[in-house]
Amino acid sequence: MAEPTGGTVRLAAYRGEEARSLLTGLARLRISVFGDWPYLYDGDEAYEARYLGNFIDGDGAFVAAAFDGDTLIGAATAAPLLQHMDDVAEPIRQLGLDPKSIFYLSESVLLPKYRGAGIGHGFFDMREDEARRQNFSSAMFCAVDREAGDHRRPVNARSLEPFWRGRGYRRVDGPKAHISWREKGQSNETDHSLTLWMRDLNAK
Repeated sequence: MAEPTGGTVRLAAYRGEEARSLLTGLARLRISVFGDWPYLYDGDEAYEARYLGNFIDGDGAFVAAAFDGDTLIGAATAAPLLQHMDDVAEPIRQLGLDPKSIFYLSESVLLPKYRGAGIGHGFFDMREDEARRQNFSSAMFCAVDREAGDHRRPVNARSLEPFWRGRGYRRVDGPKAHISWREKGQSNETDHSLTLWMRDLNAK
């Protein structure tokens, strides 16, 4: 199923095993995009293939993929929260909420030259529609925390919070998610805290 977004770019939905054809391209996209601010992720394709393979094997896995012609230029993933890492479900439990009711918007990656053309909205629309199709009442994602004075922050970096708030998401002030990954220039993985953002999918 494909949805045109204008020009030569189209969005297509993939569920479960259908997404296996995207593994190589998605792994490369994640390494490229997450290598930049704010994640500064130092990844490798072997790890990404394992991680993404495990994701696709989970019930309810969903990928919104963006193509320019036949080239994968962006993708956004999502799945029922309990199919994902427990590091993300634990703060939900601490808030007294039921993880079974939440659809997790795990990652969104898009090559820089395609940003600002509405593809990000398309990714959110498709994942939220999938959440409703799977009868979830809430959607959630995590944003990595960085110090305001971090010297690695690009001078032209802009906050995505206005975009997220415009989509109806609210910042959760409370328990954080914690995920470890290796940053560029590091030899070992380090812990990173991430802030939760949530939306009631039934709200107008």
